[in-house]
Amino acid sequence: MLYRRLTVDGFGWTFIDEGSGPVVLLCHGFPGLAYSWRHQVQPLVAAGYRVIAPDMPGYGGTDAPTAVAEYTYLSAAARLDALLGSLNIERAVVVGHDFGAPAAWTLALEHPQRVAGLVLLAMPYAPDRIPIRPSEAFGYLAQKHFFHFDYFMQPDLADSELDGRPREFLARIFHALSGDYRYLDIWEHPSHRDGRRLGYLDVLPEAPELPWSWLTSEELDVYHSAFKDSGFTGGLNWYRAADLNWEHQSAQPRMIEQPAHFLCGGDDPVLTIAGRGAIDRMGEMMPGLRGAETYAGAGHFIQMERADEVSAALVEFVRSALPHDR
Repeated sequence: MLYRRLTVDGFGWTFIDEGSGPVVLLCHGFPGLAYSWRHQVQPLVAAGYRVIAPDMPGYGGTDAPTAVAEYTYLSAAARLDALLGSLNIERAVVVGHDFGAPAAWTLALEHPQRVAGLVLLAMPYAPDRIPIRPSEAFGYLAQKHFFHFDYFMQPDLADSELDGRPREFLARIFHALSGDYRYLDIWEHPSHRDGRRLGYLDVLPEAPELPWSWLTSEELDVYHSAFKDSGFTGGLNWYRAADLNWEHQSAQPRMIEQPAHFLCGGDDPVLTIAGRGAIDRMGEMMPGLRGAETYAGAGHFIQMERADEVSAALVEFVRSALPHDR
């Protein structure tokens, strides 16, 4: 894959840039990289599209600002808009997975002229404002059981743990969130034991030996090398921006008008946490939603776990939302 480095308004991006034609922008989440879309790049290029897949802010070779405010969805959307503008890309189909999904839908809301279509993976757009700050809600749940959102919100706590054992963490989290494990079993663990706060590696299951059906040791090496160099603080700051995102969210939910599609693993714990009603709510808030596909037996990382099916679904949607004659 061909990577580029580009500085836009003083912010340095590293991103995959392959193909020619109408543009598809691929936005990853935690703990991902542009490399997370490795299975989708060539099918989209072969279908006649140009693929832009950045290491998102805080990840890989892209800059990692220190201020948490730089990791809000508004900030990410503004930077993505500036990146596309610097590349002379007027419109793109924008695809987001995990935290990349709210970054993508914020781009569609705040810069609608830039977004020809929207594909969300794993995280549905169901914008009902909770009455209290997320940090308060996370803290309440952490009194009942281990809750990674609350753990990640604590300054320097997860950073130290994960930076010290990056390969082990990556293997464990990829396995735990996949269709091969029941992620919510970790809620059986308390947040504290014997006067000590438990870390994520205390509660995540051990990962099976690689290779798996959807991940090889060599592929994990790419993630390990990137996070060993960058650390996890940039990725964790996306969690720490939760209260700021809540403050920015309008009390009146906003409709997304662009053509859209939703893809999710049937066993993705994100869908369980969001509630099955989230897909119905998404239909209400996205009148252009053309479908919601779930993949039986798959978990959170469907672009890897169901690589061929996700690639085919993206090509089909992009062809309808951004035809070559446009």
